[in-house]
Amino acid sequence: MNRVTLNHLVAAALIAQATVWAACSAADGKTKDRDAAAPPAVSVAPTAAVERPIARFIRVTGTLMAEERADVAAETTGRVVATPIERGTKVAQGAELIRLSATETDAQLKEAEANAAQIEARLGLTSGSAFDVNAVPEVQNAKASYELAQSEFTRIKSLLDQRVVSQSEFDQRRTQMEAARQQYEAARNAASQQYQSLLAARARVTLARKALADTVVRAPFVGLVAERMVSIGDYVTKGMKVAVVVRINPLRAQLTIPEQFVSAVAVGQPITFEVDAYPGRRFDGKVRYVSPTLQADQRALTAEAIVPNPTNELKPGLFATARLQQPKPTPAVLVPASAVLTSAGTSRIYVINGDHVDERIVTIGQTVDALVEITNGVKAGERVATLNVSKLADGTAIAK
Repeated sequence: MNRVTLNHLVAAALIAQATVWAACSAADGKTKDRDAAAPPAVSVAPTAAVERPIARFIRVTGTLMAEERADVAAETTGRVVATPIERGTKVAQGAELIRLSATETDAQLKEAEANAAQIEARLGLTSGSAFDVNAVPEVQNAKASYELAQSEFTRIKSLLDQRVVSQSEFDQRRTQMEAARQQYEAARNAASQQYQSLLAARARVTLARKALADTVVRAPFVGLVAERMVSIGDYVTKGMKVAVVVRINPLRAQLTIPEQFVSAVAVGQPITFEVDAYPGRRFDGKVRYVSPTLQADQRALTAEAIVPNPTNELKPGLFATARLQQPKPTPAVLVPASAVLTSAGTSRIYVINGDHVDERIVTIGQTVDALVEITNGVKAGERVATLNVSKLADGTAIAK
C-alpha cells in the first residue's frame, strides 16, 4: 500500500469519528432543550365537588315606584302671590305649596258672615245657641196676643152663659181669638223660614271660609316636591295642576313574575334586589300584593313589594333585578368559588385526572356563601383545582 492511499484512509476515519461526535453532541443538546422546555408541576390544592340541598331563588325584574304620587291642583281661582317650595323640597302634610291672592275671597267671607249675623239677630240667637221658635221675639209677641185673646174669649163665654153679654159681643171675641191664633202660627212659620235662611247663610259662610282656605294649596302628605308648575303672577283656575308631590319612603317595587313561578310567590314573602345605580349593593323588601290574574299578553303575574327607603337614595323609575326564594330547597353540585375561572363570559374548571388536570367548560348557577353551583360540567365527588387556577391549562401537570 502506498503512502497516498494510507493518508486517505486515515482522513476518512477522522471524518467518520467527527460525524459520530457531532451526532452525539446534537442528541445531548436536544435532550437538554427538551428537559428545559418541560413546564414545572403546579400546586392546585384539590377539593372535591359536593352535592347538597340549597335554597333556590327566582330572578325577576321590576321597576321602583313612588309609594304615593299626587298631582296637586288649585281648588279656587286666583293669582299666585307666593311659591315657597322648589323641586326636591321636603314637605310635611299640610305644608304650604302655593298661595293665591285672598282679597276677593276674604271680602266674600265677611259678606257671608254679616248676612248670617243679621238673621241671627232677627231670630234672637247668639253664637252657638240652639234654635227655639218660641224664643223668637215676633213669635213671643204673637203668642202673648193669642193668650190674651184666649183669656178674653173664656171670660166672655162664661158671661154669655149667664146671659150678661150679647151673642154678637161673644162672636166678636171669638173672631179676635182666632185672628190672634193665626197671627201666632204665622209668626212661628215666619221664624222657621228665617231659621232655614240662617242655615243657608251659615252654609255660605262655610263655603266662603273654604274658598279663603283654598287660596293656600297644601301638601296632601309627607313627601318631596317633584314638580312645581306655576310661578308668582300666574293666574290659576279651579282644578289646574300646580305641583306634584311624591312619597318615596317607602317605595313600591312592581315585579313581573313569569307564569312558571306563580306558585312560588306569596304575600309577606321577603325579597332582595339590586339596581344598576348602586352596583354590588343589595336592598330588601317584602311582597305585599299579588295580582289575582295574569297578564294575558305576557303570560306573567304582577306582584308588588314594599321597599324601605329611609335615606331616599333609591329613586322612583329605577330598574330592579329581584330575587325571591322558592318554598323548597333542591340538590346542587357545589365547588369553591376559587375553582371557577371566568373569561369572556365562559367559565372553566380544572378537574384532577391523575398527575395532570383536564379543562372543563361549565355552566354556573347560584352562589352560596363561598361556593358556586355547577349546573353542567362537573359531577359530585370529582376533585377540582382551587389554587393557581389562572396558571392552568388542559393537561398541565400538578405537584404531588
